[in-house]
Amino acid sequence: MRSMNKLPMPKRAQILNLLCEGMSMRAVARITDVSFNTVNKALIDAGTVCAQMHDELVQGVKASRIQCDEIWAFNYCKARTVPLAKSAPSDAGDIWTWTGIDADSKLIVSYLVGDRSGESAIELMDDLRSRLANRVQLSTDGHRAYLDAVEGAFGGDVDYAQVIKLYGATVCPAGRYSPAECTGIKKVSIEGNPNERHISTSYVEAHNKTMRMHMRRFTRLTNGHSKKVANHAHMVAIYTLFYNFIRTHGKLRMTPAMAAGIAPTFMSFNDVLARIDATQIPKARGSYKKRELEISK
Repeated sequence: MRSMNKLPMPKRAQILNLLCEGMSMRAVARITDVSFNTVNKALIDAGTVCAQMHDELVQGVKASRIQCDEIWAFNYCKARTVPLAKSAPSDAGDIWTWTGIDADSKLIVSYLVGDRSGESAIELMDDLRSRLANRVQLSTDGHRAYLDAVEGAFGGDVDYAQVIKLYGATVCPAGRYSPAECTGIKKVSIEGNPNERHISTSYVEAHNKTMRMHMRRFTRLTNGHSKKVANHAHMVAIYTLFYNFIRTHGKLRMTPAMAAGIAPTFMSFNDVLARIDATQIPKARGSYKKRELEISK
């Protein structure tokens, strides 16, 4: 990682907390009185470390019910306007964030930033399977990409069902966000012996709203959307650690990680910053730098 002239620890933690409370990067820069580049640097460094910490800490999860879903956002511009956009980058267009959540502890067991293809579904399910300690009941929506992905990752070692929503005609005039009215759902058992009472995607769909509230780049009808896919992924990584290990869950009165039994107590962004500092190599300065140059000659 790159080194930098460090801000005080409380200020750096404040930047990360504000990013996870739904503020845009420029708003964070104004509130904390730092440059936009400083906020961007904090996002990249923290995103890299938070992804590493999730990989290390979210392992051997004992769960009984997992719900998966995918939430839409976009980078630079929406997919349908890419042909008309000026100087659109090659990765402009729709972005999908996939999540797998433990219905009991509300822990985000696995997440992925990608497209809505079968390849992304396979990557999510492979990662999800690697983090679980036991057989689970798995529920998803009716997206066909899940079928092969679940079979490839779990084989027959899962109780899997899909929740398929049934839609009627659109009652109101068409608008930006006016899908057809949902008239009901159909629960379809796919693999194993899922308990029909627990075939649901309600918790993961509710969590989609939480993601939109906590990350500005997911908010519709604003200019806070992502301009780089990498930064989008960094923000999701920071949010995931924040949600799992730092933020108090309103109903659980503890973090999802504590409820899942993989963390003994609350973490803070100071833990993330300490790890960032431990992995950074300071720049050579002054006489030390001169001596280094002389040795290299």
